[in-house]
Amino acid sequence: MRFTIEMDADELGRIQKITGKKKKSPAVSQALTEFLRMREKQEFLGRVLAGKTDYSLSNEQLEDRDRYETR
Repeated sequence: MRFTIEMDADELGRIQKITGKKKKSPAVSQALTEFLRMREKQEFLGRVLAGKTDYSLSNEQLEDRDRYETR
């Protein structure tokens, strides 16, 4: 989907540097995807720690999964 946004040029430059993307659209798209994944992870972990979900992995298994996903 195509749309127009206003964004600070310095922030866009930082996004491009961090993502390693030279073009603006792919850089913003990757940053947004990573942000959403991180937010969903935080929300899920919050539910687990609050006891609002039944999650059967041990702490060690969760840490292994985290290490695998951050590669």
